[in-house]
Amino acid sequence: MPLDPEFRALPLAALADAALGRARELGAQHADLRVERIVTQSISLRDGSVTGVSDDVTVGLAVRVIVDGVWGFASHGELTTVRAVATAERAVQVARTLAPVAIERVERADEPVHAGVEWISAYDVDPFAVPTREKVELLAEWSRRLLASDGVDHVQAGVAQVRENKFYADLTGTSTTQQRVRIAPSFTATAVDRAAGGFETMSSLAPPAGRGWEYLTGTGWDWDAELAQVPGLLAEKTRAPSVTAGAYDLVIDPTNLWLTIHESVGHATEYDRAIGYEAAYAGSSFATPDLLGTLRYGSEHMHVTGDRTVPHGLATVGYDDDGVRTTEWDLVRDGTLVGYQLDRTFAPRLGLERSNGCAYADSPHHVPIQRMANVSLQPDPARDTSTAELIAGVERGIYVVGDKSWSIDMQRYNFQFTGQRFFRIENGELAGQLRDIAYQATTTDFWRSLDAVGGPSTWVLHGAMNCGKAQPGQVAAVSHGCPSARFRGVNVLNTQEESA
Repeated sequence: MPLDPEFRALPLAALADAALGRARELGAQHADLRVERIVTQSISLRDGSVTGVSDDVTVGLAVRVIVDGVWGFASHGELTTVRAVATAERAVQVARTLAPVAIERVERADEPVHAGVEWISAYDVDPFAVPTREKVELLAEWSRRLLASDGVDHVQAGVAQVRENKFYADLTGTSTTQQRVRIAPSFTATAVDRAAGGFETMSSLAPPAGRGWEYLTGTGWDWDAELAQVPGLLAEKTRAPSVTAGAYDLVIDPTNLWLTIHESVGHATEYDRAIGYEAAYAGSSFATPDLLGTLRYGSEHMHVTGDRTVPHGLATVGYDDDGVRTTEWDLVRDGTLVGYQLDRTFAPRLGLERSNGCAYADSPHHVPIQRMANVSLQPDPARDTSTAELIAGVERGIYVVGDKSWSIDMQRYNFQFTGQRFFRIENGELAGQLRDIAYQATTTDFWRSLDAVGGPSTWVLHGAMNCGKAQPGQVAAVSHGCPSARFRGVNVLNTQEESA
């Protein structure tokens, strides 16, 4: 796909020359410029009628400097060389103002120069090239199909889409121009029990993805099959018995396990969190650097990677906001903590020569911080074990499908997760749905109970568009790939009993 012509037409090189040149004149040892254009659209329907269409464009430039080991940052919404110079001057002024109170001086890992490179994410159809009317008609058709089924009383449907363009240049000579597209389609069917005053829901399992409009027309997801299946699954769910609390073997589908990975591994292995940078807001981590290389995070079946390169990943990009070419690396190998997600500032603290490319800002008006890569559990490399085979190895258990609510403590250690669909396993076979289930554990107990992982054919890339972090708050999209997986003896709660 070509770069957005409106972005390419911006005076990117002139802005870089003006801002970086002025920062150098004022004594900055490092300076970088970002120019961003972020286009978003959100469409929502209820029972086939449009409830909202929102379009937005954010454009701006940001200058970041290091002066005598202290960061300075400033941004502006006007893309002129005069504003670029003034923004560089403000960034240098910020650094000098902060110098007397700065506790530590910035040291950054080296990075090769990447001059004049372009990168575009993997997608076929720019969703912003598709008329809004056509998008609404597709979502309305999904809604009509669901509402035509017995037992479906209400349907919500929608899609959110983003096209993010970013230009980066710094004093070393690196300059990158990038474009990535992401999209999040969704629908939820609701069945109302008017006699009892309750309701049940069933949502699409389709993850948000680094794809274009082709995703909604059959590339990467079988919408026709899911729309046909959901009403029957929802009807069965309304009649399902409530679970008996206790210890169960669990087979967890990728549609649910991705969120457990996100909360208990993804956030826990962010280096800035592990050393206390997020303690005032989103918490810290039990997986502290003194445990690197020794912490038994999980069983020998646990191999988790950080990856900024996987096709269609929401956190996939060619170069991060430090000008680092992205890569893949190990976080947990054979059950042991072996790595962290970090940027160029944090890499030297672990004795690393290079960053693994995790710097990102969600807006031209926010400073880049360390953000999550696509953190993924790897499948069995030796055998393509199916989900059915994992289930066959369970005498008494539960098959968990789809994500829903979750809770985890500030250290990413004590947690509980619910799901969308739960199926009783008896003697290695599925035996109908259950309701009112949450599984609860500590992170290490849970991952140490990992008994087997599925093969490559069960591996699916899921994720979220709205991972929050930092003060002021920033939002990032991130994917998590995983196979189906089996866990032994996990504590299961009855959520109705717990709420009572």
